[in-house]
Amino acid sequence: MRQLVVIGNGMVGHRLVEAVRARDGAGAWHITVLGEEPRPAYDRVALSSYFDGATADDLSLPDLGTHPHVDLRLGETATAIDRDARTVTTASGAVLGYDTLVLATGSTPFVPPVPGRDLAGCHVYRTIDDLDAITATAAGTTGTGVVIGGGLLGLEAANALRLLGLRPHVVEMAPWLMPRQVDEGGGALLGRLIDETGVTVHTEAGLTAIEPGDTPGALRVRLGDDHHIDAGIVVFSVGVRPRDELARAAGLELGPRGGVAVDTACRTSDPYIHAIGECASTDGTVYGLVAPGNAMAEVVADRLAGGDAEFTGADTSTKLKLLGVDVASFGDAAATAEGALEVVVNDAPGRRYAKLVVSDDATTLLGGVLVGDATAYAGLRPLVGRELPGDPLDLIAPARGEGGGGIGVGALPADAQICSCNAVTKGAILDAIGDGADDVPAVKSCTRAGTSCGSCVPMLKTLLAEAGVEQSTALCEHFAHSRAELVEIVLATGIATFSDLIARHGTGRGCDICKPAVASILASLGGGHILDGEQAALQDTNDHFLANIQRNGTYSVVPRIPGGEVTPEKLIVIGEVARDFGLYTKITGGQRIDLFGARVEQLPAIWGRLVDAGFESGHAYGKALRTVKSCVGTTWCRYGVQDSVGMAIELELRYRGLRSPHKLKAGVSGCARECAEARGKDFGVIATETGWNLYVGGNGGFTPRHARLLASDLDGPTLIRYIDRFLMFYVRTADRLQRTAPWIEAMDGGLDHLRAVIVDDSLGIAAELEAAMERHVADYSDEWRGVLEDPHKLARFVSFANAPEAPDPTISFEVERDQPVPAGPVALGLPVRRPDTLEV
Repeated sequence: MRQLVVIGNGMVGHRLVEAVRARDGAGAWHITVLGEEPRPAYDRVALSSYFDGATADDLSLPDLGTHPHVDLRLGETATAIDRDARTVTTASGAVLGYDTLVLATGSTPFVPPVPGRDLAGCHVYRTIDDLDAITATAAGTTGTGVVIGGGLLGLEAANALRLLGLRPHVVEMAPWLMPRQVDEGGGALLGRLIDETGVTVHTEAGLTAIEPGDTPGALRVRLGDDHHIDAGIVVFSVGVRPRDELARAAGLELGPRGGVAVDTACRTSDPYIHAIGECASTDGTVYGLVAPGNAMAEVVADRLAGGDAEFTGADTSTKLKLLGVDVASFGDAAATAEGALEVVVNDAPGRRYAKLVVSDDATTLLGGVLVGDATAYAGLRPLVGRELPGDPLDLIAPARGEGGGGIGVGALPADAQICSCNAVTKGAILDAIGDGADDVPAVKSCTRAGTSCGSCVPMLKTLLAEAGVEQSTALCEHFAHSRAELVEIVLATGIATFSDLIARHGTGRGCDICKPAVASILASLGGGHILDGEQAALQDTNDHFLANIQRNGTYSVVPRIPGGEVTPEKLIVIGEVARDFGLYTKITGGQRIDLFGARVEQLPAIWGRLVDAGFESGHAYGKALRTVKSCVGTTWCRYGVQDSVGMAIELELRYRGLRSPHKLKAGVSGCARECAEARGKDFGVIATETGWNLYVGGNGGFTPRHARLLASDLDGPTLIRYIDRFLMFYVRTADRLQRTAPWIEAMDGGLDHLRAVIVDDSLGIAAELEAAMERHVADYSDEWRGVLEDPHKLARFVSFANAPEAPDPTISFEVERDQPVPAGPVALGLPVRRPDTLEV
């Protein structure tokens, strides 16, 4: 039996062993794996989930040591290679002979050589042990953490600090975040969106030193001579360096920037030694992603089995959700090819940026960047290097193209890669489906597609659907039920917590899909205050503080003003609050007054003043009813035929606080002139000479829809009954984050079916829907008041846990048009202007 020694037990080394075992049915190879860490191989791509409840066992890859031909040695470091004797010596003194040696030693984090980098409280972000050390340090900090490096891993580290309860700062030398993946325009928008999550971003900032702070354990991060950040922890995420010290000592040829030089067979300058992953240099390039490493592992496994596979480069496309922001980059994203043209949609108000790089004749896709909305990624990435199916602008500007932008999977050829991490083509997936893989887990098991980063999973679902395989409506991998089915389960069982629901009807710990969705279900069915107990941990970002976070880390306060009607006394209170707390004020399109610039520790005091004056939360932060806009109706207008203000106030007070799958907006117009724009709302009411017309399914946003008539000439009580039924039916049956317009469009029978349910009671559930709404009305209580009356909830509203009254020193303002606004330029996300750039 031949001896294969693998130095390194990371993801790529693990993949190599799996690939060799899959090809070596005759048992020709005995494999010895040397792992430096004391634990088996684990998923570094998902490392950040460790801060969101995942355990080391959850991250572990399948155990290789159970195979009779695999000797897995954990906690054993290779110290020397004797090429002449073909042996490897380990730290324990063991000497292992090999017929073939594979270096899979990976990389090590780079720490800039600045003074203070070795101080206690300074960490790197690479291994589970590193994460344990970060967690321990964060437990005793002052509330601020600094991440050095604004790349992929740096933003993940920032999110980790946020999950640990700190206020993260990210320091990046480049002019924008993620400079290796996105361009200037995408980076500008990314910076603005990351800012809105409460992470303070410092670009074009150079780290000069780390010094001890003014208190024990504190650190001072110097950015030049005149700027510093006081913090309790510093995490370095500047980049990595290939671990090539063993190869260097053994006299192997190295790449120009480090790493072990290899050929297309992943052989080093010694034909008995291969190198794969982040320690290997191919044509002078060291790849820092798992997909190229996996491809190299497959090449070496094929060669050991007698094949002739070659590594000729790898897809470095990435699609990630960083701090809740979608980012994707693929192909020649930087437009380095000669004659490359850029087609750009830069929609700053819509919070999306898209760029395609095409050939000089605009017929071939070369690459692209997507920020804010990466839904087109799955269809675009497989087209890189191929002829475009049409106008490139139609692929990223949904308003122009049919079908919502991007390209359908049906248009892709069989050899197009669907999963770049594991090099799985559309043809391979269709073959698996044809062989009986009838759901996403089965396709994953057969092909490995979707088992790494997961960005191709939507394409797998589409391919299954187009192959005629009925698809699951599961909410996520943790619940086999749809959102509507979970609503019915909660109603039938009386379950009141997420942990109870997932224990009895789900699996695992949950994720950022099911947790907020279940929180919304529990809230809409009378689950108490959203910050009570376990509920608080499930909420989306804004719901955590019952306010919308803004670009500089402050919050907006939006009191409810039903129907837009407000007394002079209440207006005076709003003005006094804005003046006393130094807030920016703005009247919105929904007939409310927004107060911007409140620090988190100021929120309870501001709410107290407003609540005392008779205001309550306007739910601007929640997936709930926002506003019921009205005109002045018959009270003042000579054209009005009904009291639109009175009806708007009645509806807003009735449905306030109703948690729903998505936000809800409404309008009431006193005549057909439609001054309240009721037909652009989720439900709209327009007065007639004999009553009210009810319209449903109107939405603003990226794809506006006009509401359509559901019922006409209704009296007041009937109108309210129909709206009760409509809203509660929507709450119980819509998918997560599904607005009313697509909900109706996706419904079998569409508006006609909805009319039958709401007006004709075709399902016999009208009485129950009305009763559910009556329970909501009876149980309603103001969420702001609920915080003010509960000391435990009040304790959440601080910038620093050890200094509750202290303001965040990083927040600053300047004056514009006599009002305070965030200091510094607003990142509008504008790229370098080109003739072929479309700006929205």
